[in-house]
This record gives sequence, C-alpha cells and structure tokens, in this order.
Amino acid sequence: MNIKTKALREKAMKLPLTPGVYIMKNSKGKIIYIGKAKKLKNRVSQYFGSQNGHTLKVRKMVENVDDFDYILCDSEFEALVLEASLIKQNMPKYNILLKDDKGYSYIKITNDPYRKISAVLQKDESDSQFIGPFTSSYSVKQSVDEANKIFRLPQCGKVFPRDIKKGRPCLNYHIDRCMGVCTGKIPLPEYEEAVCEALKFLDGDINSVIKSLTEKMTLASENLQFETAAKYRDRINAIKSMQSKQIVVTESSDSKDVFAVAANGEDLCVVVLRFNGGKLCDSEHFFLDGEANSQMRTDFLMQYYGMRYSVPHKVIVDEECEDAELLERYLTEKRGKKCTVSVPQRGEGVKLINMCRENAFEKLAQKKGRKGKEVRALEELKELLGLAATPEYIESYDISHTAGADNVAGMIVFKNGKPYKKAYRTFAIKSFTGQDDYGSMREILTRRFNEYLLSKDENAEDGFGKLPDLILLDGGIGQVNAVNEALAPFNLNIPVFGMVKDNKHRTRAIAHDGGEITINDNRSVFTLVSEIQEEVHRFSVGYHRKKHAKSGLTLSLTQINGIGEQKAKALFREFKTIKAIKSATVEELGKVKGITPELAEKIYLYYNGTDDEKYSNF
Repeated sequence: MNIKTKALREKAMKLPLTPGVYIMKNSKGKIIYIGKAKKLKNRVSQYFGSQNGHTLKVRKMVENVDDFDYILCDSEFEALVLEASLIKQNMPKYNILLKDDKGYSYIKITNDPYRKISAVLQKDESDSQFIGPFTSSYSVKQSVDEANKIFRLPQCGKVFPRDIKKGRPCLNYHIDRCMGVCTGKIPLPEYEEAVCEALKFLDGDINSVIKSLTEKMTLASENLQFETAAKYRDRINAIKSMQSKQIVVTESSDSKDVFAVAANGEDLCVVVLRFNGGKLCDSEHFFLDGEANSQMRTDFLMQYYGMRYSVPHKVIVDEECEDAELLERYLTEKRGKKCTVSVPQRGEGVKLINMCRENAFEKLAQKKGRKGKEVRALEELKELLGLAATPEYIESYDISHTAGADNVAGMIVFKNGKPYKKAYRTFAIKSFTGQDDYGSMREILTRRFNEYLLSKDENAEDGFGKLPDLILLDGGIGQVNAVNEALAPFNLNIPVFGMVKDNKHRTRAIAHDGGEITINDNRSVFTLVSEIQEEVHRFSVGYHRKKHAKSGLTLSLTQINGIGEQKAKALFREFKTIKAIKSATVEELGKVKGITPELAEKIYLYYNGTDDEKYSNF
C-alpha cells in the first residue's frame, strides 16, 4: 500500500457509521466518482484496502483518487436521492453516465390558427406547445407520421391561412393523405377537430378516439351526411389497421419497463423494452463498462428514471438490485402512484426478460462485429465453468492414430466463438511409439508452451505466441490431469477442461479435476462445445489420414534397394504423389537430393520395367 492510499484509508477509518454520500476527487480537485453508503466508514474504507476484490474499473478509479469529501444524510433513502442528484449535476468519469436531454425528442404543436403537429429533437424559442421529452426519436417520428396520415393533416411547408388557394395542392392531397386545407374547402372548426383527435391518439387514448369517431359517424349517418360519415369511417379503419400491425406481447395491459444486461468481459449492454397496453411501444439500449452487479443495476435505474418524466406501473429487472426497497420507494414517489420493482422467477415475466436479454446480447455483438449467440455462449460458458474472464481465445487438442501407428495431434483455435483457422497447428508425436494418449497430450502441450516461451515477446496475436483463455481437450479427466502435469513447470494459470462424449460419440459433459459438468441443459454452451469437439476431431483425423497415407506410400518406395525413409520422403517432397514419381524420367529422378543416377534408374525400372527388372531392384 503506497503512502497516499494509506493516508486515505486512515481518513476513511475516521468516518461515522451513518448513511451518507461520498465524493472522490483527483489531484486537480475534479470529482471523478460519487457513491452512497449505508455506513460511510465501512464503504469508503473498502476502496483503500486490498485491491484484489475490485474490478479493473474500480482499481483505476482508486489510483486517481487524491482526496474525498462526504455528506451525512438522515437516512439511506435520502442518500440514494442525493447521490442521483449529484451524479446528474457533476457527471463524474467513473459513474455510469447516460445521455442527457439533448438526446430526447418532442412532439411540437404550433400555435397558428391552423395548428401543425411535428416531431422535433429540440425545443425552440417559438410560441409552440411541446409534448415530451421522449427517449426514442424513431418512435416519436413514427407516431407523428401515423397521426398525420390517419387524420389527414397537412405535412407540407405551407402556412395557413396565408397560403390558402395559393398554388396547386401537393401529391399528398391527390393520394388522399391530406384533407387539402390549401384548397379552401376545409373550415377551421373541422380542421381543429381533426388536430384534437390526433393529439388524443398520440397521447395513447386510442379506444377513446375510436369511440368518439364512431359516435360522430353514427350521428352524421342519421342526419344523412354520408360524405361526412365516410370520413369518420375512414379514420376509424385507418386506426384499426394500424393497431392490427402492432404485436400484442403481454397479456397484462399494465405499463411496464423490462431491463436486462448482457456482458462480455467489462463491456456491458443494457436494453430497455417499454410496454403499454400489452404492446411493445419502445426500446432503448446503452453501452457501459464495468461489472454487471446489483449496485450497477440500481445506479443505472436511478439515472435512467432521473432523466425521464414518466415512470411505469412495473419495473422488471433480470437480477436483484442493491437497495431494492429504497429504489422502489424513489420510483413510487416520482410516479405519484405505486411502482413495483421485481425479478420474475416464472411465467410471462421470465419470457420478457429472456427477450430483453437476447436483444442486449445482439446489440453487444453488433458493436463487436459478432453474432449475439456467440457472445452469449461465451458468457454462459464462463459462468458454467467459473472462469475469471470471458474465454475469447480457446485452444482445443485431440490425438489421432491407427493402433498406435502414425501418432499425431491437432490444435484448433476458436476466437470469439468462431473457428480461427489461421492459428490451427498440427503435431507429430516424437517422444515414443505405440499407443499412449496421455503421454501424447503431455508431449504436445509441453512442446506448445516451450514455443510460447520462445515467441511470447513478439506480441503475437495468434499461434504459439498467444496464451489461450481456456484449453478444451477431447477426452476425460485422464487427459486433463496429463495436461495439468505438463503445464505445472510453466507456472501458467490457464484453465483446462475435457470434453466428454457419450456412447454415441456426442458431447455429453465437460470434465475437470472435480468431476463432470453437464451441459445438455444449456443450449448455447452445448452447441459451442459440440462444435469445438467436432472441429478438433475433424482436423486431427484429417492430418492423421494424410500422414498415414503418406507413410504407406513411403513404405512402397523403401522396398527398392538403396531407398530408405529419408530418401523416400525427399522424393515425395519433390513429386508429391506416386503417380508423378512413376511418370518421372531417370534424369528428373536424379535431380532429387540424395538420389544418385544408379538409384534413379532403379526407381524408374521398379515402376516401369519388366518383372525381371523389378525383381532385380530388391
């Protein structure tokens, strides 16, 4: 512990055991982190003790802390609210920071005699009415466009009544998407009625709008105003057509927001799905860094709703939040009515969380140029195996031989959940002959990490110069133990697991020194591990077959007197196949290193001479 950290810890140990907010500052006095605590002394002193339990982000923050301040509060709830307020004011570097109001959208209603409705990104200085803010500019624009189409409101640049009867009507009028105020045939009261109905529609009171339009249509029909009744009918049909395109996702009509987090290392993506009336009405996503824990979820929700003007009836979260009761109280007070925060365990809520999480993984994968299923599989493999980090670079090994002959091994690499063939390697077993799979595993892993020691300073991005995050072996606990023995002298902390097959040669479980881990119930992990096991088996068997075939052909050459294994290999390096050797002339054969003119003639006669000539070559 350095002098500065020691001094900060001594200061922290003098803090009271009461609720409050602490404010971390750097050497320039700038606020870099704000947090809350139930007991200030306990929470703040943790930062300046051992750093082993902290994430990388927290360790970096602590390194930059030069001093801290604190504010005592009467309760945990007061500390929670104060923390949120101070974060919004100061935007500290190491807190979760979401977008401010400049990312919002509004619905603008002009104050002209003929009011117009439009979607805008900023409030302007005009004497207009603004509804919002809304968090999704896409949703706002889509809703305004729908309202203008259904109620046939003008979307052109003309100003009324100034431009009435000045110029021809635009295309929207001719395709029946505008009532044609510019023609002078639409009285102001009729236009104002359509604007009011459009605003009710945008407010989400669709059933009320349909009921009102139906009553007006019926009245107009009874008064024999059939043209007017037809206008109302067309508006009703347009609204119902729009509704039929929306997918009902939930059985409940309560307003609810669903939150889920996807993690890949210290990269996080939070997705929010917003439901109203059983329909998905909006979605948002945020990229963060850090650890996806209970504190992070509470911090995120406090900032998220601190920036919004409305809170739903229900907030559904994928995992528990820190200080959940205080969070629920804050949201209830902001809403003015009861708001519940829950983590569903079954039923519809779990389905919504899964849908939300899938979207989060997909967004995170798109950011990294990958697929959502690959990111999710690696994260779930990390959790299943209890790994410290996401295994983005996985090496896998398999042994192949024929009854102990032509022993070989294949090494494949999966990078970010996909085969990375540039880093594939093959090994021919050299230290023994015969069948010994454990001995083979020890040899190839020893050779592999000896190569690492030779090339580790070359900043290699693949191959032997890069350490894997995880090693998967084709086999059970015996192979795992053999590899761990080989790794021990290198002092490398690399997790090693085996891939176990059932009696039908399908992946069944993952073996480790404590037994077996079943993976059949986890579809993402099962698919990934099965793919790795099949690929390493294919690669090693392919190399073995090639080597075995070559050794068989080499054997036929060694039947010739004077041709040993090394000269046979030299001939194959030059001609590649037996067919090419048979077709070669004596002169061409004699050009191979180690092949004398006499040997060249023997080889030629062996494949092309009479039986007597062939026999004389033995």
